[in-house]
Amino acid sequence: MKDVAAEAGVALGTVSKVFNGFPVGESYRIRVEQAAKKLGYRVNNYARGMRTNRTNTISIIMPMICHPFFSKLTECIIRELDSHDYNAFVSVTDRNPKAEARCIRMVAQNKTDGIIALTYDPDFNNIGNIPFVSIDRSFTGSCPCITSDNYTGGQIAAAKLHELGCRKLLYARTGSPIPGETDKRGYGFENWCQTNSVSYDIINTKVDNDQMIEKIREMVENGTFDYDGIFCSTDLLLILIRNELNRLGIRVPEDVQMIGFDGSIDFFTGLPVCSSIEQPIEQLAKVAVNTILNYDSENTPSLICLPVRYIPGPTTKDWI
Repeated sequence: MKDVAAEAGVALGTVSKVFNGFPVGESYRIRVEQAAKKLGYRVNNYARGMRTNRTNTISIIMPMICHPFFSKLTECIIRELDSHDYNAFVSVTDRNPKAEARCIRMVAQNKTDGIIALTYDPDFNNIGNIPFVSIDRSFTGSCPCITSDNYTGGQIAAAKLHELGCRKLLYARTGSPIPGETDKRGYGFENWCQTNSVSYDIINTKVDNDQMIEKIREMVENGTFDYDGIFCSTDLLLILIRNELNRLGIRVPEDVQMIGFDGSIDFFTGLPVCSSIEQPIEQLAKVAVNTILNYDSENTPSLICLPVRYIPGPTTKDWI
């Protein structure tokens, strides 16, 4: 820091205040920052955190990043943190409770300032006083949960399939067996079908996509597959089922129309990969970051629910 102080023409204490986030005159701050940039000086956030209890780093816990939704959400959270001059420490857990526990220990040791997590650990409840924002799963206590309006999304999907002429609907669901906000996709779908006297079935194979595909294959081969509209819990599951139906000679959308959930976009074309209930991923990230950086568990709503919308794609007949 002595070199920075000499380059900026200020006292060493002024440099220390700037690096540690304490108030100084604007002209001094600019001089210190310009000198630090010129000299290639980088602040050690962890060392600073030991002195100030702030590291300007947030831990992000994700179960995986190979899934389109998780990867996009992680990207948006990192970008939003960066806009606030915060760093991100990303932990990809593959639903491993030990990995999630390590992340909590890091925060407890003042190595990061809080956690934004999408966790499926059934024991992930006792987080103490650690600033914590959950995605898609509500916890006991005052921990805020940020999610999309999954229930309305399920209703929209059922209504749209019926509007497009489908009369026998199926909700296909894979995902964590741990209760969470995404379960409401099925509840909304079921409620709309019951309220409007529309025939429907539900297949839930927990986390096993292969088992879902095998179930679809068995129904087609034994002649019990009589659905003309399918709502899938994720876009990824829709793609897997669509591919299997096509392989078995059932055309999408000519014979069966399908709607997913997430709003995935093709990387190369920028077009929807399927008809889908679009989650506001960028807004989810913004709200999650704003909540963790202004953490007030007592005055923040326990559930913050963001609106969704239907986007047509190549798996329904309204795609132009």
